[in-house]
Amino acid sequence: MSDYVTPKKDRVPVGQKAAFGAGHLVLNLLPGALGVFMFFLLTAFGMDPLKAGILGALPRLFDALTDPIMGFISDNTKSKWGRRRPYIFVGAILSGILFAALWQLDPENSQSYNFWYFLIFSMIFLIGNTMFATPLVGLGYEMTSDYNERTRLMAFSQTVGQIAWMIVPWFWVLIADPDLFATQAIGVRQLSLYVGGACIILGILPALFCKGIDSANMENRQKITFKSMFSNVKSLFMGIVEVFKNKPFVKLCGATFLVFNGFQMVASFSFFIIVYYMFDGSYSDAGNWPAWFSTITAVVTAFAVIPIISYIANKKGKRNAFIISTVISIIGYILKWWGFDPGNPWLMFMPIPFMAFGLGGLFTLMMSMTADVCDLDELKNGMPRKEGTFGAIYWWMVKIGQSLALFLGGLVLKMVGFDGNAATQTVETMTSLRIADVIIPSVTAALAILIMWKYSLSEDRAREIKEVLVKRRGEL
Repeated sequence: MSDYVTPKKDRVPVGQKAAFGAGHLVLNLLPGALGVFMFFLLTAFGMDPLKAGILGALPRLFDALTDPIMGFISDNTKSKWGRRRPYIFVGAILSGILFAALWQLDPENSQSYNFWYFLIFSMIFLIGNTMFATPLVGLGYEMTSDYNERTRLMAFSQTVGQIAWMIVPWFWVLIADPDLFATQAIGVRQLSLYVGGACIILGILPALFCKGIDSANMENRQKITFKSMFSNVKSLFMGIVEVFKNKPFVKLCGATFLVFNGFQMVASFSFFIIVYYMFDGSYSDAGNWPAWFSTITAVVTAFAVIPIISYIANKKGKRNAFIISTVISIIGYILKWWGFDPGNPWLMFMPIPFMAFGLGGLFTLMMSMTADVCDLDELKNGMPRKEGTFGAIYWWMVKIGQSLALFLGGLVLKMVGFDGNAATQTVETMTSLRIADVIIPSVTAALAILIMWKYSLSEDRAREIKEVLVKRRGEL
């Protein structure tokens, strides 16, 4: 058990934690709202399903390419406001404006016009969003150099970020409510304005109030100019190669890929099981149960699971906390078999306190551990520190894996014989779907535990590295 007390100079003030958390609320709100609104491309704007699929896939691939570039740029930026904050400020404003503009579609327009309008604005929106998100993640890695304070900072930000997932499920209900909006298209257009405005207000807070590492005298940074573009590309790829040589970081990416994308593969299954298994295909009888399932999950994650995970990590170490939380989540996945009971809908909430340890522990711990990995990289490769590059590569892995998970999830639905056009599903289909809903995330979580079993960057090693870096930089 660790009895270490964080020095006052390494503690992040509550105001800065709140501002950083506000940024993470935006990080969750934008993709959450985007996922809900994408459904209404089909129902409100009459988009062909194939074209809607293309609009979902192409921007994701583009986004995965821009992340490492933005990470490299923010790592090497020199300004009196720091390496990250100018991009966060501008990126938050662009993200909010462009998200709202993205959804100003009209069902009266031709399908071709709406397709190209949405595709072009998606690409532009993602540039603004990458300008905001990648430096924000990098800023979090450098706000404190303390092993335990990093976990507390990430726990706080993840708790605030979960508020988005308490809100987003109800967008379905609001947009489809004829008493609020005359049509779904009007609902999407108006609600996107509110989402965009909230993202601007909350997104600029980290740029205004959060403080990163003092980079004034940071050595070996590349010049970011048009003339140095080609040499920068070479440096970018060399930096990426160095990142992938960092074995602890590769383990973090592998474990995240398995836990998150195992969960993502079956994320939609709960909705289908509630509607088709518990309520025999009746959307009216299912009512708000799916929304409440998602909201309660977010509430439990934010206010129960994340604080517990933070406590365990500070007492037992981050690796042990990850293993414990992942084992608990496997128990939750297994309990879903009995939780989804047609005779008692309230039982669906039984697995949630256990399942929530999966993602609640994952991103709280992995983001804290990535900050430790950045110290290891500085020890081995020197300056400049590459928080932006590490953050970009980490989330690049998440996004690529998410795209794969969405594809595999659809493949599983097809394999079990699920028919989205049918009013009801066969007993065999629902049994197979329920088995997949339990087995897939349980197996991927177990594999993640195996990967992290011999994770080498312990608390003692992290503190040794910090002491060496402090002496090397000449800090007091």
